[in-house]
Amino acid sequence: MPLAAQGPAQVSTLTISQAVESALQNYPSIAVSQEQINATAAAIDLARTSYLPRVDSIAQVNRATRNNVFGLLLPQSVLPSMSGPVLGSNNFGTVWGSAVGALVSWEPFDFGLRSSNVSVATASRERAEATLTRTQFEVSVITADAYLTLAAAQETVRAAEAGVDRAEILVRTVRAEVDAQLRPGADLSRAEAELAIARTQLAQAQQAVSIGKAVLAQFVGIQPQQVTVTTDKLLQLPVDEPSHSLQAERNPVAIEQSTVVKQKQAELQVLERSYFPRFVVQGSAYSRGTGANTNGSRLGGFNGLAPDTQNYALGFSVTFPVFDYASIRARERGQAATVNAETARYRQFTTELTAQWNTALATLEGSRQIAQNTPVQVSSSDAAVQQATARYQSGLGTIVEVADAQRLLTQAQIDDALARLNVWRALLRVAAAEGDIQPFLRGATQ
Repeated sequence: MPLAAQGPAQVSTLTISQAVESALQNYPSIAVSQEQINATAAAIDLARTSYLPRVDSIAQVNRATRNNVFGLLLPQSVLPSMSGPVLGSNNFGTVWGSAVGALVSWEPFDFGLRSSNVSVATASRERAEATLTRTQFEVSVITADAYLTLAAAQETVRAAEAGVDRAEILVRTVRAEVDAQLRPGADLSRAEAELAIARTQLAQAQQAVSIGKAVLAQFVGIQPQQVTVTTDKLLQLPVDEPSHSLQAERNPVAIEQSTVVKQKQAELQVLERSYFPRFVVQGSAYSRGTGANTNGSRLGGFNGLAPDTQNYALGFSVTFPVFDYASIRARERGQAATVNAETARYRQFTTELTAQWNTALATLEGSRQIAQNTPVQVSSSDAAVQQATARYQSGLGTIVEVADAQRLLTQAQIDDALARLNVWRALLRVAAAEGDIQPFLRGATQ
């Protein structure tokens, strides 16, 4: 059953791999990228239709006057065109007119312009696919990081709960001795203050857990109260594998930017193919009907409603935008600059990924050293609590020493759990810079 379809009262215990998989299925930004791919696929089909002949057809019936004048009229889209001789009359008598016809136009060759437009559409689809991959990758990384954050908050709660338990035991012990007048009342006040501090720390940790569940829930598609994560594997230090060289060009971020460069180059090629003649083969067949004679008389009745005079034509047209040279060349220069900018941005991304990778490796090394030291810190702090408690019970120590030792132990337990989780978090950052977190997910789950 998909996580999003589970009942509202059902709690989902997620591994980190399950959380990432659910996020890839449910997070809306992935669906957005998928639909962008569908749109660009349609754009490719649209660009390919330019190779097909164009067929325009028309059928028309009108009732109009037939007054005509001699002279030229510049191209425009307002006045209807009229054919026939000048009649030398000017009246409002109308006749029927009709027309039906078709025009077929086909461009047999275009010096690579249509192919370049198809290349642009194809590059756009490749960019959309790369964007989807990058989005999926980023969602995976963010989800895994949210999972680790929630796991860290849960471990803090466990350590804080242990601290509250120790503080409660201390309060009960001191209260009994104060009631027996073996200890001053100030000791009980200090013990109760330490208990209040421990409970505050626990409440803060529980708040962090609630926030962590809310953050993770938005990715996996369930309610925050349904989220539970398992930390058994994450509390074990991962195997220290030898480092290898980074291939930044394989990162989805770099791959997406490389497709941007290809798209801009394809758009530049379209401009380079634009300043060429356009050759069009044309064929037309049409028929017209009119209720007017060339001498100005009208036939009357329904004459002109049916087309009764036929014509056809075959031709070959050549058009060339002579004075577009300057504007096209200016656009080419602008597009070439865009290509150079996107290429530089690609180098910037690979440089930043390399820096992130080096930083992540340094963080990983430091996190491992810290994780190796924190068990000693926990062991020593636990021994300090036992010694301070024994000294206090024997009258050789103070309540302050016991309280300080207990707080030190609680912090040491928190540091120990977070140190191991921080090793996994550093590994995640290394994987994020490399562009593949699947090895990380396998190591964190198996």
